[in-house]
Amino acid sequence: MNKHDRTDRFDPEVLRKAMSSITVTPRSDGSPVRKPGEMTEINRVARQTANRLSQESYSPTMIIGLLRLIEFVGLMIVGVVLYMLYVGFRTDMALVHYGPAILLGATTAVLLMQIADGYQVPALRNALGTLPKILTAWTAAFALMAVAGFFLQYGIQFSRVWFAAWYAAGIAFLVLNRNFIAFAIRRWARNGIMERRAVIVGGGEPAKALIRSIEQQSDNDIRICGIFDDRDERRSPPMVAGYPKLGNVDDLVTFARLARIDMLIIALPLNAENRVLELLKKLWILPLDIRLAAHANKLRFRPRSYSYVGSVPMLDIFDRPITDWDSVAKRGFDILFSLLAVAVLWPVMIATAIAIKLDSKGPVIFKQKRHGFNNEVVEVFKFRSMYTEASDPAAKKVVTKGDPRVTKVGRFIRKTSIDELPQFFNVLRGDLSLVGPRPHAVVAITQDKLFAEVVDGYFARHRVKPGVTGWAQINGWRGEIDNDDKIKQRTACDLYYIENWSLLFDLKILLLTPIRLLNTENAY
Repeated sequence: MNKHDRTDRFDPEVLRKAMSSITVTPRSDGSPVRKPGEMTEINRVARQTANRLSQESYSPTMIIGLLRLIEFVGLMIVGVVLYMLYVGFRTDMALVHYGPAILLGATTAVLLMQIADGYQVPALRNALGTLPKILTAWTAAFALMAVAGFFLQYGIQFSRVWFAAWYAAGIAFLVLNRNFIAFAIRRWARNGIMERRAVIVGGGEPAKALIRSIEQQSDNDIRICGIFDDRDERRSPPMVAGYPKLGNVDDLVTFARLARIDMLIIALPLNAENRVLELLKKLWILPLDIRLAAHANKLRFRPRSYSYVGSVPMLDIFDRPITDWDSVAKRGFDILFSLLAVAVLWPVMIATAIAIKLDSKGPVIFKQKRHGFNNEVVEVFKFRSMYTEASDPAAKKVVTKGDPRVTKVGRFIRKTSIDELPQFFNVLRGDLSLVGPRPHAVVAITQDKLFAEVVDGYFARHRVKPGVTGWAQINGWRGEIDNDDKIKQRTACDLYYIENWSLLFDLKILLLTPIRLLNTENAY
C-alpha cells in the first residue's frame, strides 16, 4: 500500500477525534500558552480591521433565497393582476381555475430556473449572459402548463389572451428584475454587504499560493481580511500577497469575536499534522466555518470531503452551526413561542412581581451579565430572588441549599423556575434564544476554578445563542454546579445540542421543559 492509498481514506472526522487527545506544549520562546477562548490584547492594525468588519454581511445563500422568493411572488402577482384587469374578479374562477394555474406556473418556472443554474452567484452577476437560460425556463414552464391543460381538457377554462399576456409580462418582469439584481449584487460586493469574510491561518509561500488561487476566481465571494501566524517574521513575513499579518493564533480568537468573520482557512501542508491539530484545538470554539486548504496538495481525497471557493478545493473541518435560513427559522420560532408564552404567563409574572415587592425591598428585576453568542457579554433578566443588599451580580458565590441570601418568595420562584420568566423578553430583544445552552455568569466558578479551566473546549458552547432552556436541563443538569463533573456533563449536553440542532429538536426540548421542571431536586 502506498501513501496515496492511505491518504485516499482521509476524513475530517479523524481530525475531530484526534483533537480530544492532543496536548498543547509551551511555545519555544517560553511564553505561556493561553487557555482556549481567553481574550488577548490585539495590535492596533488588527483592532482597526476588526472594527471595520464589525457589521454583519449578508451571505450569498440568504441573497439567493430571497431572490427565489421575490421571483416566485413577483410572477404570481403579475398573473393575478392581469387576471383581475382582463378577466375580472370572480371568486369561483379564481379559486378553482386561475389560482392553481398561477401557483403552478410560478413554482414550475422557479424550479426550472434553479435546474438551469439561474440562481448561482456568477449567473446573478451576469444578467445579459444568463437571460437566455432564464427566459427558456419561463417558456418551458408555459409549455408544460399548455400541454397539461390540453391533455387534462383544462385549457378551455382559461382566457388565451390572459395566458399570452402573463407570458409576455413575465418576460418583462424577469428582464427588469435580473438586471436590477445584477446591479445590486455588483454594488453589494464593492461595499462589502454581500461577501464571505475569511482569515487565513499560516503565512509564507503556502498562504501566498492560496491567496493567488482565490484571487484568480473572478466570481468568488470571498473577502480575505488578514493573516494570522504563530511563527516569527523570518519564517512568516508581515505582509503576504498584499495582506498584513494581524497577529498570532491567540490574537485570532479575540479578532474573530470583535469582527464578523465567516470562514477560517488553514493554509498549512497536510503533513504538518501536529501543528494543524494544535490550531484546531484553539480555534474550534469559534462560530466559523473552518476549512483546510487543499489547493496545493497532490494527494487524492474523497469527493465528499471537499467544498470549493471558486475552483479552489477545501477540506471541511467544522461548519458554523445554525446559519443562513436555519437562523431565520430559529429566530421566527423564538419570537412566535416567546410571544405565546408572554400572552399565557403574564398573570403569573404580574403576581410574582407583586409578591417580590411585598416580600422585600428592592427592584423586581435582577440583571446579571452572562456569556452570550460568540462569548459576547449580555445582560440577562430574572425576577429578583435574593435580598437586594445580598445580591451577587457577578455570581462569585454559588447559591446553595438553604442559602440565607434567598428570600422566602425567592425560594419558591427558584424551585419552580418562575424567576427565569423575564428571559422571554431577552429572547424578543435578540440576546437569547428560546432553546440553547444556558448562559453562565461571566466569572462562574466551581470549586474555585472557572468553568473554562475545568472543561476543555468550554467556550465552544457559545457558538450559538444561549437559551432560556436547553438539552442539559432536560437531562437533569440544572441548578447548583458544585463539582467538576456537573459542568462537564452540562457542556457535553450543550455541544450535543449544537451538533444535532433542528427545529424539531428545539420543539422537543420546549415541550419536555415543563415536565422536567417537576424535578426540583437541584433547584434552590
